[in-house]
Amino acid sequence: MGRGDKKTKKGKIFKGSFGKSRPANKPKATTAPKKAAEKKEA
Repeated sequence: MGRGDKKTKKGKIFKGSFGKSRPANKPKATTAPKKAAEKKEA
């Protein structure tokens, strides 16, 4: 397991592919800072 293994994150980075262990759309950060900014505008 390593760079040649397509099922691992390191292998997917090496191959340039996406999947379960390396999603293409990364999860977004928490929305706490945005809510604070919205309250200031209102």
